[in-house]
Amino acid sequence: MEPTETALIVAVPETERAVGRFRSTLDTAAGWGVPAHVTVLYPFLPPDRIDDDVLVALDRIFEATPQFDISFTEVRWFGDTVVWLSPQPDDGLRLLTAAVWRRFPEAPPYAGAHADVVPHLTVGHDAPKHVLAEAAEAVADHLPIRATVDTVRLIAGSPAPRSWHTLREFRLGAEGPPQR
Repeated sequence: MEPTETALIVAVPETERAVGRFRSTLDTAAGWGVPAHVTVLYPFLPPDRIDDDVLVALDRIFEATPQFDISFTEVRWFGDTVVWLSPQPDDGLRLLTAAVWRRFPEAPPYAGAHADVVPHLTVGHDAPKHVLAEAAEAVADHLPIRATVDTVRLIAGSPAPRSWHTLREFRLGAEGPPQR
């Protein structure tokens, strides 16, 4: 199946041990082949708009952004329907989203559906609350989880099983200031 959408994500393989079994049944994106991640920008441009000019612009944005560290220290909820991990600090992720959106204003995060774009790693959604609560409790036992954000992936796919794949991986610029 031809890709119908693209996204920019920060894959966080360090979380797979904690969230993988829950995402496989509770997060639709996992079934599409999207790894555990924090979204930088979704939806991004349509696949037929991804050309050399777009790739060069993304390279410049990400090369100008220093690498940074995050920790997932708590499980949170959006209402009663989405359970997620909170990356802290989240300012580096917010800056990545803002930088891409500023360069590509025709691609607002989540198609403009949310006034505040909250960086998060989805564990599960749209399942009975008790099922999500059990997942939240089990995942919390694995926290904290630390990760270095040093790459952003451009991925493409459609709402079909295993359809999403990486088009390009961008390295962030030099290492940031020492973490205390």
